[in-house]
Amino acid sequence: MTKLNGTKVTEFVLLGLSDRPELQILLFVVFLMMYLTTLLGNGVIIRAISMTPQLHTPMYFFLGNLSCVDMCFTSVTIPKLLANILSKKKTISVPGCIAQLSFFISLAGMECALLTVMAYDRYVAICSPLHYGMIMNRRMCLTLVAISWLIVAVHSVLHSVLTSTLSFCGSNQIHHFFCDMTPLLKLACSDTSVNELVIFIEGPFSVVVPFGIVLVSYVRIITVILKIHSAEGRRNAFSTCSSHLLVVALYFGTIIFMYFRPTSSYSLDYDRVVSVMYTVVAPMLNPFIYSLRNNEVKRALCRAFGGKRSAPKM
Repeated sequence: MTKLNGTKVTEFVLLGLSDRPELQILLFVVFLMMYLTTLLGNGVIIRAISMTPQLHTPMYFFLGNLSCVDMCFTSVTIPKLLANILSKKKTISVPGCIAQLSFFISLAGMECALLTVMAYDRYVAICSPLHYGMIMNRRMCLTLVAISWLIVAVHSVLHSVLTSTLSFCGSNQIHHFFCDMTPLLKLACSDTSVNELVIFIEGPFSVVVPFGIVLVSYVRIITVILKIHSAEGRRNAFSTCSSHLLVVALYFGTIIFMYFRPTSSYSLDYDRVVSVMYTVVAPMLNPFIYSLRNNEVKRALCRAFGGKRSAPKM
């Protein structure tokens, strides 16, 4: 479905992950199960944290926020993907596309911000344990989350406003399963130099800087852990941040590979597969990584869903 040059585009066609009819039912079932697993897994984590006073600590406060963001993050793209798989008309209006882009940018940015804040929390806990309670108090935790939301909101609004000023008058086919920045810019028939300049300037601050903070935090953490004399002490210290390291590697790894590689290596089909990793797979796996590798969370899950329940307290 293509518009002739000079005809204003009013809707886009999301081509999805595959145009092979024999794969549509399989894709629908797979992504529906992944979406439901994401909602259930992260919902269980939120419930366990809220119902367990022992988990009312900064680390689990941030984990609860991360689970909430993961649920919203997948809800921005997957329901539309599922609807398009079952529909012959795989369209989305231009305002709807920009709205999806806006929510996607803000929630993806919040994921980066929370992972960065959680790395800082582990840094303080391991490198300055005597001052942890004073530094990571309730006010500090709320301030860090609020500032993160403010930054990603400004980031999202900036890109959404700039994208809304573009003209689309050629092809309206988006080779993706959601409205992402790169395929949208490729479809614009007006000058995109301002958009590209903003991405070039601001992009490193939204991903590279948070990732750099995470790396610096863990270099300091590992340095401190290696100075611990007992093997058991080192193992216990590392176990408090191993789950977070796995999540960071999975999310930041795919994000950086997706958006910070030479343009000559871009492939539409390959990019769609990589996008699935950080938009669907990572949010689905996060609750499993944190629960299966964390005895406190496992005990909280048992208490919240199988035994004595504690009243919420925060």
